[in-house]
Amino acid sequence: MDTRDTPFDAARPDGENPSAHQTLAEDGRLSPNTTYTIPARQGRAMRVKKGELLSVINRDGSQIGDFWAFVEGDCNEYLSMEHLRPTLRRISPRPGDALVTNRRRPILTLVEDSSPGVHDTLVASCDIHRYAQLGYQGYHDNCTDNLRMALRAIGLRPTSVPCPLNLWMNTPVIEGGAMEWRPPVSTKGDHVLFRAEMDAVVVISCCPMDLLPINGEDAEPSALEVKLHREPE
Repeated sequence: MDTRDTPFDAARPDGENPSAHQTLAEDGRLSPNTTYTIPARQGRAMRVKKGELLSVINRDGSQIGDFWAFVEGDCNEYLSMEHLRPTLRRISPRPGDALVTNRRRPILTLVEDSSPGVHDTLVASCDIHRYAQLGYQGYHDNCTDNLRMALRAIGLRPTSVPCPLNLWMNTPVIEGGAMEWRPPVSTKGDHVLFRAEMDAVVVISCCPMDLLPINGEDAEPSALEVKLHREPE
């Protein structure tokens, strides 16, 4: 499939999978202290209120999660990697770091990270054109479409496709400025914990990449888990 000659519509997926109509909970509102599963190769959207905590769990240890956050009520303001890197003066967040929007406002704080802390902020979400570049013929599930479909499933329409925070993705910049595509260094059960600094809509895509080893040496995508927590009153 080639849509490069079609006028760009940030909200229009190039294909479909269950992300378009299946949700974790009605309107993306999770019940506290309940573990939800995001299926392999799919994406889900969830609403998080200011002060709530959201954990993302790498159930099998080697799955990459493309992670976005949008301000509730305004998809034009979102977690921005371009604004995060100069704010942190690093290319990857650490526990205690505020994660900022394209208006340089904190939307989330990374509270905990049980993994070695290797995440990517440089690489755009995969799309049908990326798979075509890699030689794949036909439609391939992809994180860009998972974002579009997951938002649509809770009644939202994005106006752009921001670069995600690629949880556990191991794509280091090496000598000479080249990048390498390596398996994650995370292990089974590793988690990250975020605190919402404003009401937000979070979208997570279990990256379906199976042509490069970013989801482990076997390049086999798997599921991720999420859990909502509320801080004590």
